[in-house]
Formats: sequence, C-alpha cells, structure tokens
Amino acid sequence: MRFTNKNEVKIIPSIYIVLVAVFVTNIFVNIEIMASDTEQEISFSHFIPNIVTLLLGLYVHRIGQAFDFDSDGETLNFKNNGVFLSKFMEYRVKKAEFPKRKLGKFKFVDFGIYSALTIYIRSRRKKGYRKYTFNTTFLTRKKKRGMVDSLNKVLETTPKVTA
Repeated sequence: MRFTNKNEVKIIPSIYIVLVAVFVTNIFVNIEIMASDTEQEISFSHFIPNIVTLLLGLYVHRIGQAFDFDSDGETLNFKNNGVFLSKFMEYRVKKAEFPKRKLGKFKFVDFGIYSALTIYIRSRRKKGYRKYTFNTTFLTRKKKRGMVDSLNKVLETTPKVTA
C-alpha cells in the first residue's frame, strides 16, 4: 500500500505566511505605541501576541512535514520531508528503506495535535533494534489506520527469529 499526505500539507506554506504577517504587524504596532506622545508605557501584555505567534510558528515548523509510505514489493519505504522549501530542495529529510523481514516492531502514537510512527528495525551489525521516528500528523485518519493494518500484516507474515 502507498500513502502520502502531499494534499494535506499544501496548507502549511499559507499558515507560515499568515503567522509571519501577524508577527510583523504586531511588531509595527508595538513600535507605534512606543513612539506615540502619550505617556502610555509598553508592557509585557503587548508582546504576548508575538510570543504566541512565535510558539505557533515553531509548532507548525515541527509538525509541517510531508510523509510517504510504501509497502509494495519486497521493501518498506518511509520518508519525511520538510514542506516549505520542498519544491526547490529536500531538507529535514528522514528516510528508511529496508526489507520487510527486518521490521521488528512498530509503535504508533496519536495525540490529536501530533502523531508519530516509531519503527524498530533488526540489524545484524548491532544488537537489538534500530529506531526511527516519523511524523505522521497530517496523514488522514483513514490512511493512518490503513498504514497500521499494513504494518501489522507485514509483522504477521514475517517469520520470527529464534536464537
């Protein structure tokens, strides 16, 4: 099965632009308040909108990633990529491509405003598992369910390693 969230993450650049516009507008408002002739002092409450906008911008930057999943064929492919500059270059790229037999286990967490898939891959060189975490926040609920079902099917069909 193939899953991607390219259509869902198209809104992220628009959100960036709105957040930057709100941030810059509030800075100019604060400058005007400081430059006015009235005796009104600028207080911390004037900076609260900028702080909230900055925190929202960091949150959107953290979760605004494209996710691709492919379980067709002999391998499993996972890929996270940044959204804002993705048409020009790949940045914030996290990839994992490995045979299905190496999938040890996986864990999927969904908190509503953030969801992530953690996969554990068996390695011959290293004892234990190798861990990769992928951001799946902008994947639809139906795609998330389908991905979990597909990974469960892969785990059921792979033979267990006995040592």
